[in-house]
Amino acid sequence: MSNKQAQLARKNLDKKLALLRTEQLVTPPRGWTKAIREALGMTTRQLAERMGAAPSRVTTIEKAETAGAVTLKTLRETAEALGCQFVYAFVPTKPLDDILYDQAARKVRNELAHLNHTMRLENQALTPADLKDEERRLIGEWLTGPNRRLWEKE
Repeated sequence: MSNKQAQLARKNLDKKLALLRTEQLVTPPRGWTKAIREALGMTTRQLAERMGAAPSRVTTIEKAETAGAVTLKTLRETAEALGCQFVYAFVPTKPLDDILYDQAARKVRNELAHLNHTMRLENQALTPADLKDEERRLIGEWLTGPNRRLWEKE
């Protein structure tokens, strides 16, 4: 995928995720399965029948959900039995372009710190203004180049 295509894909994905990012969707303390089942007035036995499973399976699912040990397949099947749509998403805490910028800035600051230290030892240290200019320039280079290298360890 070209850098331009990746940029367009990021913007499109950010638009879709913007609503989820602004909503403070908090999982109920006892999990979605139990919260919705109880809100519908459904017993574990009744949900189990709808799922074609034993009532103990529903209890196991509810416990596993609160422990974070339930599979996506199980959640999808449970949601369907509850008359719900299962939604799975990673919701970035900020726009994807900002995440990229922050990573580029971290990478550049690490590079410049090492370079400036070496130059200082040779009595050729950059001024703070020159360092800031170089930081901006290098961040721009990182953001216009292929993003895969951006995530490699130093």
